[in-house]
Amino acid sequence: MAKASPTGPSEVVLAARAARLYFLEDRSKVEIAGLLDISRFRVARLLDTARALGLVRIEIGLPGILDAALSAELASAFGLRHAFVYNFPDDSDSSLRHRLGEAAGEAIADLATAADVVGIAWSRSLSGLARGLTSFPPCPIVQMTGALSRPGDGDLLDVVRAITRIGGGPSYGFYAPMIVDDAGTAQAIRRHPDVAAATAMLGSITIGMVGIGSWLPGLSSIYDSLAQPDRDAVSAAGVRAEVSGVFLGEDGDPRQTPLDERMIVTPGSLLAQLPTVLAVAYGTAKSHAVWSALNGGVVNGLITHASLARAVLAIPGASPAARHSTAKRRPAVGRPAAERPPPRPAAAAPRSD
Repeated sequence: MAKASPTGPSEVVLAARAARLYFLEDRSKVEIAGLLDISRFRVARLLDTARALGLVRIEIGLPGILDAALSAELASAFGLRHAFVYNFPDDSDSSLRHRLGEAAGEAIADLATAADVVGIAWSRSLSGLARGLTSFPPCPIVQMTGALSRPGDGDLLDVVRAITRIGGGPSYGFYAPMIVDDAGTAQAIRRHPDVAAATAMLGSITIGMVGIGSWLPGLSSIYDSLAQPDRDAVSAAGVRAEVSGVFLGEDGDPRQTPLDERMIVTPGSLLAQLPTVLAVAYGTAKSHAVWSALNGGVVNGLITHASLARAVLAIPGASPAARHSTAKRRPAVGRPAAERPPPRPAAAAPRSD
């Protein structure tokens, strides 16, 4: 009797039946052999055929909306310490902010330990950080920047206080704007006891939470808050992106600007030394800004949505992971990243860089 071709119609259908019984109905190879009246060795060959023909596709992922495979790809491409990519719909910026803010809260709650010092910078994407939190380790919470006042946005100090209430650790927060009119006013603000206390803690931060903006209208809250001459001056310095007030060029390296002395932010030189700087970013229009931030190494972790992650990965350029180095960063505390469980599916000093 002629032997059936491994790609003939009858064999393909038999392979599909075996695959369904094995992968979807959780039957053993011995059970499948009995049901199909074939040997268990032929069952094994049929399962191999099903994979080879694409009838079965093995994907690495976690249940729910966390795309583990895309997260791993992003982390590998940029040499990131952490990457969390969620399958959120791009229905609106406000909806993305809301969902990513809660996702960021889950991520930081899972990553942080009582031995950490968590820093939080002003960003619209971080306004919902505490919204879904029910528990948090009793570690210090440090405000990393002043804040911008925008209608409908949460207050940074309120976020710091909310997380502190949940975790029970010490809080280092203050009321201050992110940008003032002149350097003298900025210096006076930095001398305020609350601001000085937070500034003294900046070097102890082990996990910093920041946002990423593109230096274009509507894509950076800092850009939108400035008068046009200030915007032009920053653009003239070669700025293409900003990370919670740290200005970056297209290559991701920090840029000095005329605004630096007027800003209440964590300096880029200090930010780059923190063990973990986890950014939250949304909107595919920011893809080049996110690429710059990851490529430069100021940020070594990202929480974002799938369409933005794919857009960033699609940008051509010399191997970003080769540039990304943790050599200049302080060692992380607490559990190593590899031992930490994955998230459940679902300030300031004068700039001197």
